[in-house]
Amino acid sequence: MIRKLVRQMLTAQIFSALTVSLCLLIDNIMIGQYLGVDAIAAYGLANPVLLVIGAIGTMLSAGIQVVCSKSIGQGSQEETNRGYSSAVAIGGGVSLLLMITVLLLCSPLASAMGAGKSGVLFDMTRSYMAGFIIGAPASMGALILVPFLQMAGQSGLLIAAVLSMTAADVALDFLNVLVLRGGMFGMGLASSLSYYIALLIGAFYFCSKKSVFRFSARLVSRAKIAELLKNGVPAVFNMASAVILVFVMNRLLLGVGGSDAVAAYSVLTTLGNSSNCVTTGIGGVSLTLSGVFYHEEDRSALKTLMKTLARCAALLGLTVGLALVICAPVLVKLFLPEPGEAQRMATLGLRLFAAGIIPCSLNNMLKNMYQATGRTLLTEILSLLEGAALPALAAFAMSRIAGADGSWLYFVMGEGLTLLLLCGWIRLRSGRAPWKDGAYLLLRDGFGVDAEHLMEREIRDMRDVTDASRTAEAFCLQHGQGKKLSNHIALCIEEMAGNTVQHGFPRARKERHLSVRVQQKDDHLVLRFRDDCPAFDPVHYIPHEGEDALGIRLVTAMADDIRYTYSMNLNNLTLFLSSDGAGKENT
Repeated sequence: MIRKLVRQMLTAQIFSALTVSLCLLIDNIMIGQYLGVDAIAAYGLANPVLLVIGAIGTMLSAGIQVVCSKSIGQGSQEETNRGYSSAVAIGGGVSLLLMITVLLLCSPLASAMGAGKSGVLFDMTRSYMAGFIIGAPASMGALILVPFLQMAGQSGLLIAAVLSMTAADVALDFLNVLVLRGGMFGMGLASSLSYYIALLIGAFYFCSKKSVFRFSARLVSRAKIAELLKNGVPAVFNMASAVILVFVMNRLLLGVGGSDAVAAYSVLTTLGNSSNCVTTGIGGVSLTLSGVFYHEEDRSALKTLMKTLARCAALLGLTVGLALVICAPVLVKLFLPEPGEAQRMATLGLRLFAAGIIPCSLNNMLKNMYQATGRTLLTEILSLLEGAALPALAAFAMSRIAGADGSWLYFVMGEGLTLLLLCGWIRLRSGRAPWKDGAYLLLRDGFGVDAEHLMEREIRDMRDVTDASRTAEAFCLQHGQGKKLSNHIALCIEEMAGNTVQHGFPRARKERHLSVRVQQKDDHLVLRFRDDCPAFDPVHYIPHEGEDALGIRLVTAMADDIRYTYSMNLNNLTLFLSSDGAGKENT
């Protein structure tokens, strides 16, 4: 089931990673084709300010994934809604404040980015900045809603929003350069309007009755906002590192290669951001699912998840890397149609960049897993090393050896060195090779439940239900539980798993999956059902006329506590039963 879930989520995550980079990519192509090299350089100089929007939005998005994956893993729908309401409230307020601030300070910000205080480059930089910042509420809103769409299983709607945004941006860019002649301000404004279109499409789900998330001003709280921001801080380090790197590289390249080198770097970062949707997607899946499995204390699921993502990183990284190497001249000409030094440097830089995609994917996979599992400091250190310190150091050193051409090794050397340092740290902390027995997980001693106190079964038909029921009863008896509780566990499996097979499986047009897990923990037993059938909440189920829900009522009466969540197209039902077997029926 994990491998299927990864495939589904990864596709949507890769598309969602394009919500920022795709419009920037289109803008860069149109700017290069119609407005010239100076305009490309102005776009590059404006980038650090524009990345601030992405930094704040990504921080909230990462905080959402960590906080809400925790509440989902614990089975609390109200806490998930509290996170949703608080994220929407803080995101809306901050984005509006950011938009007003940048609009008022466009000129000094353009000068601070190196565009001077007057002239063509200065005018283009501040104009693009002003047009783009109008879309700050929409671009940040899109970043905030993406993880909730993913958790709600609305991958199709997410993809539709991205495709609509792309089509709108292309149309508006052509309208700007061919009809309105709006220059750099028009290019930025076109991106802003396309972001609003994407936001409206995504928001349609959250306003509908079928939305699994509900906004309520009552649920907005300072404590939840603080929790979101705290858990999103590692993402800020990541984005801040990107801003710092762009600023340092622009200054370095101006000194060793002039405006041609800056223009080439602008093309490289735009294409790099788009190709890095693979690495970002892998990181996003790792962050969300690692949080869920970690708070379920499921060690085996974490290992399966990491192995699956590592294979995806190798396959997708190799595919995208080869495509960049082969297609580099064609891609660069989209931005820089005139032959020259800028075109040559951008082509070389893109080919060298391709070699860093696989180590970057692995770094993102591990870094986000550490964030989800509570190793915040390690995540922040890795973000600074990978995102700014090591690439900048590599660019500086190699530019002294081979000039501007040597600086294009910044990405592959930065990612490779980060991965090597991380492997060395894992070996030092665990005393084992990183890949041995899940050493790379860096989990605390005593995490999870060992195989002796855990029973897991995959259910495909009613025979599997019967087998799982009998096995669970024997498991409970072998672990010192009384006959009453052992029988209750068996009956719960027969009822709930049987209902899923009988009523959930036939409604599916393709193969469905159901897993049953019995876990002995402290003074109680935990029984968890997880399936990918249509949503069904047995906790709040109201039977239709003539229906018999006696079995469901008996199960809920046996449990001391019962929790249900529907997320990522999965039903998750968890029952807690005291080891004395009392349950609610005797209380």
